Amino acid sequence: MSGVRLLVGTRKGAFILTSDGRREKWDVSAPQFGGWQFYHLKGSPVAPNRVYASQSSDWFGQTMQRSDDGGKTWETVGNKFLYDGIQGTHQWYDGTPHPWEFKRVWHLEPSLSDPDTVYAGVEDAALFKSTDGGQTWHELSHLRGHSTGSKWSPGAGGMCLHTILIDPSNHNRLYVGISAAGAFRSDDAGETWKPITKGLYSKYLPDPTSEVGHCVHRIAQHPSRPDTLFMQKHWDVMRTDDRGESWHKISGNLPTDFGFVIDVHAHEPETVFVVPIKSDSEHYPMDGKLQVFRSRSGGNEWQAMTKGLPQKDCYVNVLREAMDVDTLDECGVYFGTTGGQVYGSTDGGETWSVIVHDLPPVVSVEVQTI
Repeated sequence: MSGVRLLVGTRKGAFILTSDGRREKWDVSAPQFGGWQFYHLKGSPVAPNRVYASQSSDWFGQTMQRSDDGGKTWETVGNKFLYDGIQGTHQWYDGTPHPWEFKRVWHLEPSLSDPDTVYAGVEDAALFKSTDGGQTWHELSHLRGHSTGSKWSPGAGGMCLHTILIDPSNHNRLYVGISAAGAFRSDDAGETWKPITKGLYSKYLPDPTSEVGHCVHRIAQHPSRPDTLFMQKHWDVMRTDDRGESWHKISGNLPTDFGFVIDVHAHEPETVFVVPIKSDSEHYPMDGKLQVFRSRSGGNEWQAMTKGLPQKDCYVNVLREAMDVDTLDECGVYFGTTGGQVYGSTDGGETWSVIVHDLPPVVSVEVQTI
């Protein structure tokens, strides 16, 4: 029977949670690199024990870690990113007066075919790639050099590249989400990029339908239907069925369409999960009730899934990287909160239970099947 490994990044270290295929009992590791912020941990889909991690400290800056034994031991890799030949953290990308500065790695996306290839999305918004297991990195600079780059601006969390999707049917097709620039697609492995924002509407922009400037929070995709993308943005839940060429709103009967996470059921490409929160100024659930909303119709019709979740006096948030699904026959859904809880459902969201509580604030949750 397959098992599950949850990779949990928090404000004060990383935690590895493991269970067998029944997912009834969980082993929780001691904090790894306690005191360090872990913005993201992500396992390779082709090497079950390979894990990449983004480790950060206000004192020591950005560090990359790699594990080849499922998080039991770690090796520091790629401690210095390369910016057009300039090494070091907290450097200008290319020495020009334009204020692009490397601050942290928000997202790691391992290759779907090669365990040594991995992408990194960073702040200020840029995309990097390593082909040697994270030891060295080079920037896919045509994204940051896009003609719209001068119009990009930071969201409340910084100008972060937080979403990287690799099309499973065409590994040269990449999608990225940037706060607050929007969404972009490359069809040639990062050589050229185009904004994919037609249909997005952001009332806080001078031009609400502008090509760039939209604050995208998260983008999700099902591997069996790669042309369909789901987006949670700064207000609005959106969908595209043509690789981002056009988007339409699917917020439907959600009580609020502000939130950070969005994910898709492992076996049902029309089953989508979101966690609405009250507003862009009040980052907690409406009425103190923690609710995961599920749509089985690809949007518009949503149902609150609350069994096992606190329905009184709950004021936590669920951050953009903090939800994932496993690929077991009965799809498991997992998310972490800023209150330090990690919740899991082994029945597609019908019921929930606390896997662990009292962790530091959870920043990211990723799943590996082992």
